Amino acid sequence: MAGELRRVLRLVVVVVGLVAAVGVREAEGSAEERRHRNAYAAMMYMGTPRDYEFYVAVRVMLRSLAKLDVDADLVLLASVDVPVRWIETLTKEDNVRVVRVENMENPYQKQSNFNNRFKLTLNKLYAWSLTDYDRVVMLDSDNLFLQNTDELFSCGQFCAAFINPCIFHTGLFVLQPSMNVFKDMVHEIQVGRKNSDGADQGFLVSYFSDLLDQPMFHPPTNGSKLNGHYRLPLGYQMDASYYYLKLRWSIPCGPNSVITFPSAVWLKPWYWWSWPVLPLGLSWHEQRLKTIGYGGEIPMVVIQSVMYIVIMFLTRFTRPSLSKLCYRDDKSPTFFHNMLRLVVVWTILAAYFVPFFLIPPTIHPLVGWTLYLFGSAALASIPINAFLQPVLLVMVPWLGIIGSLAVMACPWYPNGIVRALAVFGYAFCFAPIAWNSLQKVMTSLHVTLEREAFFPKLGESPQPQFSKLY
Repeated sequence: MAGELRRVLRLVVVVVGLVAAVGVREAEGSAEERRHRNAYAAMMYMGTPRDYEFYVAVRVMLRSLAKLDVDADLVLLASVDVPVRWIETLTKEDNVRVVRVENMENPYQKQSNFNNRFKLTLNKLYAWSLTDYDRVVMLDSDNLFLQNTDELFSCGQFCAAFINPCIFHTGLFVLQPSMNVFKDMVHEIQVGRKNSDGADQGFLVSYFSDLLDQPMFHPPTNGSKLNGHYRLPLGYQMDASYYYLKLRWSIPCGPNSVITFPSAVWLKPWYWWSWPVLPLGLSWHEQRLKTIGYGGEIPMVVIQSVMYIVIMFLTRFTRPSLSKLCYRDDKSPTFFHNMLRLVVVWTILAAYFVPFFLIPPTIHPLVGWTLYLFGSAALASIPINAFLQPVLLVMVPWLGIIGSLAVMACPWYPNGIVRALAVFGYAFCFAPIAWNSLQKVMTSLHVTLEREAFFPKLGESPQPQFSKLY
């Protein structure tokens, strides 16, 4: 009995604390009063390696909604640890109403299938506390809007689309704010309501478990608001993978309004490498170009470009001969040769991997791939000039990457299956060419190492065959 009493008291304290936090949040958010009856809302929290990327994604999505002339406020549920400079940018430049919230503790973290990146997604439930709005459309940051969707504000108390045949998706849903519902949700979390994934998706699917049996939403012609729960047509949450399969949109069951990207985390549309691997990446960046631009990434692009120019200049115009650096020791020539071969291989591999990780991840794909190819060519000049390797052999992977980009970006595929087969066919044909070039590089290095002029014996004067400058 005492244990039950303690649990009830603890639950009361948690609910009171959350309600108090909502009150504080409302006071902080009152700097900019409500201007519309409805709102599009997103959330932002800290604690993942990709915080800045999601900040950029939220800005682009909210700005794109503003450009569609939506008749609603743009609201951001920001946790208290979001940097102040980001909040100021959102409020002053993007005209977003920011509502500060305390991070909601997630009791599902001990589940075996829990993914730590979903630790704070329960913050999304704060949307029910926005009681100064009639309806709220809650959004994930990876939505791409094709047209105005204000008709969603006429939906009922809860509406969501089923991407999975049996599980609705929480990347976009409509809700009627209610403090009673919010407090009940908090209570259900504390008492351990079933949650299949430990995140907002699993909790809401469990909380609104009867949504699959509800009628389909059709906007009222008189502009009134519906009551009850409704399923949204698929066109309000079109899975991007459908486009990758068909390479076009042809969903007949509703308006083609919103694209969502629920697939692999590292293939979100804002990453520069997502295009042309995934064709829709360029569409997202077109929206960014029209909204917030790329001012934050341009300085890093300029710095890297200058660095690569310097590397190419130094390696080309100094072109050091290894005979100035090393002498052959007859006692262990094999060991030295093997180590040098290893150095050459790693230098070539670094030329194609290092630039990838230096490029700002949210830069425009055309700029990103150009900078990557430029950086790879600059770093490839090191084994070409320092180890006197054949230019064409070292640059075979570089040419192969250009070819793969051309194959993936080709706009004339009839569907995604043909496109995938073309990409796999290209990779299958190019793989032996790349392997053969690596073998020839090793052969060329072996011949170079055997030249007496490169590694003279101790005490002998080397016969110079290469000048320092060309």
